[in-house]
Amino acid sequence: MGKKFDFDIIIIGSGLAGASAAFSASASGQKVALIESGKWGGSSLNAYDIPSQSIFHFSHLFAQARQGSRFGISSSTLRYNYPTVQNWKSFASRRAGANSKKDFESAKIACFKGFAAFLSPYEVAVGNQILAAQKFIITTGAKPSSSDITGVESTTCFTPDEALNLPRIPKSVFIVGGGSTGCELANYFSELGAEVTIGELSGRLLPKEDEEVGQLINQYFESSLGIKVLTQSRIVALEPVKDSKTRQKVVFLRGGQEKSIIVDAVILATGYAPNVNLSLENAGVEYSKSGIIVDDMLRTSMKHIFAAGDCIGGESSPERAAYEGALATSNVANKQKNLRNYEGFIRVTNTFPSISATGLTEDDCVRKGIKSKKAVLPLSSISASNIFDFRFGFIKLIADHKNKLLGATIVCPSSELVIQEVAVAVRHRFTITQLASTPHASSSWSELVHSAAKKLAK
Repeated sequence: MGKKFDFDIIIIGSGLAGASAAFSASASGQKVALIESGKWGGSSLNAYDIPSQSIFHFSHLFAQARQGSRFGISSSTLRYNYPTVQNWKSFASRRAGANSKKDFESAKIACFKGFAAFLSPYEVAVGNQILAAQKFIITTGAKPSSSDITGVESTTCFTPDEALNLPRIPKSVFIVGGGSTGCELANYFSELGAEVTIGELSGRLLPKEDEEVGQLINQYFESSLGIKVLTQSRIVALEPVKDSKTRQKVVFLRGGQEKSIIVDAVILATGYAPNVNLSLENAGVEYSKSGIIVDDMLRTSMKHIFAAGDCIGGESSPERAAYEGALATSNVANKQKNLRNYEGFIRVTNTFPSISATGLTEDDCVRKGIKSKKAVLPLSSISASNIFDFRFGFIKLIADHKNKLLGATIVCPSSELVIQEVAVAVRHRFTITQLASTPHASSSWSELVHSAAKKLAK
């Protein structure tokens, strides 16, 4: 093109993928620009990941304290101040760097605020400015997906992000969607005293995880938290309740019958859709409703434009987004040819108990035609369950016929910490014997790993 480039690399989106890409590119000596249309730091810092972690931590502490009488805690009059809870959530996000470009500017990254639209393969418009670069990395993330439920536009319902910002806990909540986000929100609102119903189209909660997970969480939700679980239920309509400004009627089909329930709040945890509204056609970048199409180097259909994070679809997690951002930078800026490798990445559902999985599930092995063996142990099989008086959970380890560890699922308090060593084993192709021979603290939740590995190694 006949114009001088303003930057070596322009990165669109400042969430975890974009921030990782920007810092990596700047550190390698590139002249970098970062464009953000919303809050600096993206949805992870500002909307859900960090805010939810801080507020879920509170709800879990509150629920455990209320149940602490068996340990000698007098908690019958325990209360919480919800405005203070919300203030803590906001403070935790700000302390993590939410909506701040200070760190970017300190790294000599030029920051531009506004929506980016491609004018050509080498130019983008941001407001009244036109910026040109040799290379681009698109990290625009995703937004809550729209729902085909009748009445969504004419009634009051909330996205997961909005639900965390409600000024008070509703008396009753209906959550549409029993995936990871839906289960987290059901757990949260129930722990803080709401009457919760969760509706899921498939036959179990958490349908992307192994069957045992959904069954156990269903049991825990109903028996310990009083959550009403409606699996195999299709939500068909939302209707306002006469003479009420806030209450909604949720109409659903279950068992071939139409039923309904009236609640104070409806939360749509129906998934996320990639943000691809960037005039990508002008840049020659191919995409679909599933996201921007990339190869295993995260390169788009244009060799100088890469994409990373939720905008490319697939499984979503903060860790994957940051990894992809750095990988895209190494390939586009340093002309590397590194392929993405997700072995050992962890999927976490932040309920209590938390749910963590890495590698292949048993269902994955069946779909891929991989012969596998498994060991499943309940939480009650280790001493920690007696020490902490908690028995809702299990571990499931999966290995191939050569004893190589393929995957694991762990449901227990702090499972995201317990599974870390298993993630290392999966990523670096350790055997079950190597895992079983590793010493573990006998009175901790990690004893699950040792016991299950010993059982599977026999």
